[in-house]
Amino acid sequence: MKHYFLLKLMPVIQFGVILSGAAWATDFSLSLGGGGLLGYTFTRYTMQGDTKSGGAIYSLQTMDRFDYGGFLFFDATYAEVAVLIRGGSNSYREIMDNKALSSSSWIPLSDRNGSGMEMSFGFSLLGKYPFKVTEQIALFPLLGLAYHIALLEWRRPDGGIVYDRTTGKLPEDRDKDGNSYPLSVWNSLWIDIGAGFDYMFSGHWYLRGEVLFGFRLPTGYENGALEMVKHQFKVPDPKLTGLTGNPTFKIALGYRFFNR
Repeated sequence: MKHYFLLKLMPVIQFGVILSGAAWATDFSLSLGGGGLLGYTFTRYTMQGDTKSGGAIYSLQTMDRFDYGGFLFFDATYAEVAVLIRGGSNSYREIMDNKALSSSSWIPLSDRNGSGMEMSFGFSLLGKYPFKVTEQIALFPLLGLAYHIALLEWRRPDGGIVYDRTTGKLPEDRDKDGNSYPLSVWNSLWIDIGAGFDYMFSGHWYLRGEVLFGFRLPTGYENGALEMVKHQFKVPDPKLTGLTGNPTFKIALGYRFFNR
């Protein structure tokens, strides 16, 4: 009976050995590098919900930001770890409408436009699998996570004065309990997917390019805004739909100091 199970497992064992051998046969390298990035971040959110009194609340938020920054990376063939600084100027619009019980008309509560600036420190971990096209060129898909820590957050409504969220002591930004938001509520977690290439051009030196698209999860500030709607407008279950996305192009110079 034991031999029977071993015979059944032999194809699986052989397949595993072949895969392991292929993995070890693949070139393995370590490298360091740095470069710059350009990107575009956009937000398109809709929030709506029914009030306890039978009415409804509707809110629309849009934001567009041109990003720029720099980064350093460490690469170990199948993984890339990077740290970066990125920031940019944005334009935004926020609309909120209210509809009373048994009414077919929406009443505008607010309609605000403005501009702002943001800056963050981030780090990312990307998995990658390189495919050699030639001795000089390799292509690879990318998938991973990035976490951004807010360093600067300020806004200027049209016709208004600049208010700096960095201090965390603004009357304009308070939670449902009346407490000021700390800057950390603008920290963000991203899921990144994309592709890249390496071009070896001189000994250990190579040029790296990457194109990524990031999907941002809701921030602490956005979750706090939902709680504020529940509290202030008596909406038991507001629904937030939409997306914050970020296409980014990165270009860097790398140095390969180990290769097997």
